[in-house]
Amino acid sequence: MKTLLRFAYLQALSCIFPVVIFATLALSKLVTIPLLPRYDFILLVCLITQIFMLVFKLETFDELKVICMFHVIGLALELYKVHMGSWSYPDAGYSKLFGVPLYSGFMYASVASYICQAWRRMQLQITGWPRPFWAVIISVLIYLNFFTHHYLFDARWLLTIFLFPIFFKTTVHYKVNQKTFKMPIILSFLLIGFFIWIAENISTFFGAWQYPDQQTSWSPVHLGKISSWFLLVIISVIIVAQLKRVKDHISADDIDLARGEGLRGNS
Repeated sequence: MKTLLRFAYLQALSCIFPVVIFATLALSKLVTIPLLPRYDFILLVCLITQIFMLVFKLETFDELKVICMFHVIGLALELYKVHMGSWSYPDAGYSKLFGVPLYSGFMYASVASYICQAWRRMQLQITGWPRPFWAVIISVLIYLNFFTHHYLFDARWLLTIFLFPIFFKTTVHYKVNQKTFKMPIILSFLLIGFFIWIAENISTFFGAWQYPDQQTSWSPVHLGKISSWFLLVIISVIIVAQLKRVKDHISADDIDLARGEGLRGNS
């Protein structure tokens, strides 16, 4: 029980950024601020939270650089998906770009923040990491599929099949109360994707964005979206892992960050 509570505590600390976003979504739905549109208020809170985490060393400067990169990647995907009509942001806002509020990039950045925080706090080690060529290729193909499936066939299930030979030897090791636990990395991808899907239901309920079938009234996000988040999590973990490997000069077969601070600004 102590180990479980400690695990929950570390997870909660790692989720500070996502929790702030969800709380802001809820608050901004209930409270209207004069002269400040909702989307601009959310963006302002996200920026303040990011500064707060950096100043109080809840996040390192190198982690911030990773998060900013995810913000750009996520915003590019949002611009394309909104243009294609996959979902929409119906509220007004000064900080909207081609119909997409700039705060939306922080929702992707919050996933990166969680991964970086959890990696550092639970001293993650990943053994059996695939060669960089395969890790980079599969992440690029997954990201491109989010764009190309509107014109070509949706290759998500084919890409999912390819993941097993690439990552079947890969295992995540993490520490809680000085005890080491492990699980297959593909299972960890799926679990994180599932919880992001739950978060997505909360986000759409509070009007963060709308899918076409939610425009008249809210309904749960389709279960099939778990596969999208599953693949997005894979991209996120691969990017973070590869950056850590380059930063700390870690071998391709054993990404071991248990003795380090992870992405450190003064390393």
